[in-house]
Amino acid sequence: MEDFLDILKYTIPSGVVFATAYFVLRAFLQNGTQKKLLELKLSNQNVITPVRLQAYERVILLLERISPSSLVLRVARPGMSAAELQAVLVQTVRDEFEHNLSQQIYMSATAWDMTRNAKEEMIKIINLASARLNDEATAADLGSVILELAMAKDKLPVNMAIDYIKKEARQLY
Repeated sequence: MEDFLDILKYTIPSGVVFATAYFVLRAFLQNGTQKKLLELKLSNQNVITPVRLQAYERVILLLERISPSSLVLRVARPGMSAAELQAVLVQTVRDEFEHNLSQQIYMSATAWDMTRNAKEEMIKIINLASARLNDEATAADLGSVILELAMAKDKLPVNMAIDYIKKEARQLY
């Protein structure tokens, strides 16, 4: 029995020391791991933030380029028929959008959906305006109808998308 008490005299204090060391080291290592993860996140943030801002800029530029007034003024050429202008406008909107498809990686799903909806709405306005004209209509006639349809809307999806993307970009700061 005395031997048993001697063993307990040595094992209990060493067990307490072991448990203390274990918990102190575990807390220290977890704290170090969390600190490393935070540093990694911060360094990634320093790389990703400028790229995200550039993506927002490019999508805003896309939306500005497909807005009705900008698009019609940029694409219309003297002597074009309404049908020719319609085809060129639709193709231009699609090309602009496809050129910026990769930007969706850096944006929220909502912002990208609004961008895609703005593109679809713009194509819809172009086609609707074209359907209102006869076969002899000129590019100027089509441009006028497109602008009228755009003005008739309270707020164009292009403008709503721009506003949302600006708001989302401001949240980065």
